[in-house]
Amino acid sequence: MVRNTGTYSGGSNNNNNDLTPGKVQKEIRKGMSGAEVMQSLGSPNMVTKDENGLETWVYDKIATDASYSKQTDALFLWVFAKKNTESDYQLSQSTFTVIIKMKDDKVDSFTYHSSKF
Repeated sequence: MVRNTGTYSGGSNNNNNDLTPGKVQKEIRKGMSGAEVMQSLGSPNMVTKDENGLETWVYDKIATDASYSKQTDALFLWVFAKKNTESDYQLSQSTFTVIIKMKDDKVDSFTYHSSKF
């Protein structure tokens, strides 16, 4: 039996390649300046104002991972001159969103959420 297996794992995202929950937990804290946040996380994907007039910075990371494997039974191929193959293709997506509320150019509060589907 000969097994050919190939895996591709790639990501496509909007900015902030190294944006992770661990990085947010470790580096973002209440009271830090907007410049410090941008030095740590980069520029936000979106900046708005909430109902209380606080500036809201949103960071979004969206990733798509694909994997493919193929198995060929060479003995079956040699004996019966017919290819017996099994293939498996998997696709998954994940999102990570950070929302930072700024007051007077300082972090007032922050939350984050991740999901995988």
